[in-house]
Amino acid sequence: MAREPREGGRGGREREREHNDEFIDKLVTINRVAKVVKGGRRFAFAALVVVGDQKGRVGFGAGKAREVPEAIRKATERAKRGLIRVPMKEGRTLHHDALGNYGAGQVILRAAPAGTGIIAGGPMRAVLETLGIGDVVAKSMGSRNPHNMIKATFDALQNCASPRSVAARRGKKVSDILGKRETAGEVADAG
Repeated sequence: MAREPREGGRGGREREREHNDEFIDKLVTINRVAKVVKGGRRFAFAALVVVGDQKGRVGFGAGKAREVPEAIRKATERAKRGLIRVPMKEGRTLHHDALGNYGAGQVILRAAPAGTGIIAGGPMRAVLETLGIGDVVAKSMGSRNPHNMIKATFDALQNCASPRSVAARRGKKVSDILGKRETAGEVADAG
C-alpha cells in the first residue's frame, strides 16, 4: 500500500495561495484521521491554515471534512473570521520581545535589527510571514504540535503593544515611554 505524501509537520511542504482579495493563506498541516466503523475505516482530513494580509493582520483556523479541499476551505473561512491586528515597528519588526504560552507549548518572539529576516521554524514561520513581519527571531520550547505552536504564537502576538497604546493607557506622552533614544519622526512612523 503506497503512502500518500503528507503536507505540514516536520519536513513537510508548505502550501501558499493568494486570493483575489488582499489575504494570503498558508497551509500549515494536514492530518488524515480514520474512524473505524462496521464496514471498515472512514477517512477524514483535518487542515490547519494561517491567513494574513502582510500588513499587520493575521488569523488561524482549523477545519475538518471528508475531502482535503473542503477541509482547507473551512479552515480558511474560520481563519478570516478570527483576524487579529498586531502593531509593528517601522512595518518590519515587533516593538518589544513577547512570550506566549498555550498548553505545553511556549514561544519567545524577539525584535530584531533590519536585515535579520525571519528566524523561526515551521508553523511560527507561516504566522510571521503572513503577518508581514520582516525581521524577527523566534524560539519554540515544549510542545511541537502545530496547533499548540500557532496558539502560543498568537498569545505572544496579542501581548504586543505599540508605544502609542502604552502611552495612552498610562496617560503619558510617547516620548516619555520611549525615552531619549528615538526621535519624534521615528515614533510617528511606529504608530
